[in-house]
Amino acid sequence: MRKLIPIIQTLICYLFIVLFVYAAVSKLIDFETFQTQLGQSPLLASYAIPISYGVITIELVTAVLLMFDRFRIIALQISLFLMVMFTTYIVIILHFTAFTPCSCGGVLEKLGWTEHLIFNFVFVGMALTGIKIANNSQAWKSYIIQQVIIILIGIISVTILYGLSEKKSQYNNAFIRKYIPHLAEKQTTVDLKATGYYIAGIDSCYLYLANTETPLFLKRYDYLANQMKDIKLEIDQYKLPYKRVITEVQTPYFYLGDGSVGILFRGKIDDWKAKTISKGEVYYNQFVVADSSKFGIATYSTKVKANVLGLLSEHQLQLNYNSLEKKLDGTFESDGSLLWNPQLKKFIYVYYYKNQYLEFDAELAEMKTGNTIDTISKVQIDVGYYKKTKQYKLGPQTLLVNKLATTYDNQLYISTDRLGNFEQKIEGASSIDQYDLVNKTYTHSFYLYHSPKNQLRNFTIYKNKIFAIVDHELYIYNKRK
Repeated sequence: MRKLIPIIQTLICYLFIVLFVYAAVSKLIDFETFQTQLGQSPLLASYAIPISYGVITIELVTAVLLMFDRFRIIALQISLFLMVMFTTYIVIILHFTAFTPCSCGGVLEKLGWTEHLIFNFVFVGMALTGIKIANNSQAWKSYIIQQVIIILIGIISVTILYGLSEKKSQYNNAFIRKYIPHLAEKQTTVDLKATGYYIAGIDSCYLYLANTETPLFLKRYDYLANQMKDIKLEIDQYKLPYKRVITEVQTPYFYLGDGSVGILFRGKIDDWKAKTISKGEVYYNQFVVADSSKFGIATYSTKVKANVLGLLSEHQLQLNYNSLEKKLDGTFESDGSLLWNPQLKKFIYVYYYKNQYLEFDAELAEMKTGNTIDTISKVQIDVGYYKKTKQYKLGPQTLLVNKLATTYDNQLYISTDRLGNFEQKIEGASSIDQYDLVNKTYTHSFYLYHSPKNQLRNFTIYKNKIFAIVDHELYIYNKRK
């Protein structure tokens, strides 16, 4: 056994040397991609540049120190510290953030997140073993205290980074909300058994739910009798390369559209059979129904190289090239939610990344602007280019000001994750800001309380009821006036 101990120690050191050298070299070979991935990380985006150089430097220096007997104890302790930080990072990414980027190089990029976590735990155990072997004369009590301190420092360091990142993206003490307590009281919850649902329409009896994964099936929920019914939709063209079919129901009609193939269908809810009413006139990102033959669309115009709004009727298209601002790239900066307010007969466009919304008449001719209570008037977006997919993507440094929006009567409702002055994040509560569209004023805010750790995905308001999709559940609230 005494003969094996030095071999085990050497093997552990060599494995760490191979790991760190391989990881560092992989990052250096494609350094630009490595920095971009760090920039997309919800934990490290604010510190992407110094961390990109720092991680590679520490990995290489640690690998060199591991080659010399006199430095092996400190090198193994650095290795333990690094592996604890990497492991904590993965745990936070998996359980506390909305998406899971990867900043690993080489073969580690091919591992799934669970396998990656197991891989890290194995190396944490190896580091602990190597430290004890290298310093065999150290008492167990002293050894345990020392390693626990290193582990705690590693965990706390990454946790602090996460906290600072969350605070930077959400906190803004330049505005103060006026909360109305208990304005929305939960009436019932319905388990939808799957995620991907969104609210397609509502009337005096029924709520219609569509799913992005099964676009030709609807759920019709009788919210008065608490009964659910599945409905199969039929269309007259099946053999097209559909990518994202969106359904909207406005009694007595229902509509399906896929902007990637530039098609719109319309049918009656008495037989749920839809026919093509527009094909090839325009490719669009969003559509909303103004009436049975007129639709508002948001699309990208190659003419002005920017997002624009337009009106689409049966085989007729009219674009308003000056509808949305273009200052930076013309695409991400002007992204937003397009809504139709049937009571006011107006289109509403709520920007995602700044504190502004636009109000248009039914012909998209007259425009008025309004502001939300947030103070972000200039878009702050973080765009990274991914060579492998040849796509531009938004990173976590992007400030999402207005997350979700809906409109009813003369009111606009906006869900946001941004925190105002004197506010703290409440687990299991989504903040809703309410605006008066007639007077262009902020009126108040209220909370929608739901399951902790689940996210509000979609919501709408009809009369005195609020309907919300929270992951795989439908929540219904009664709203006080």
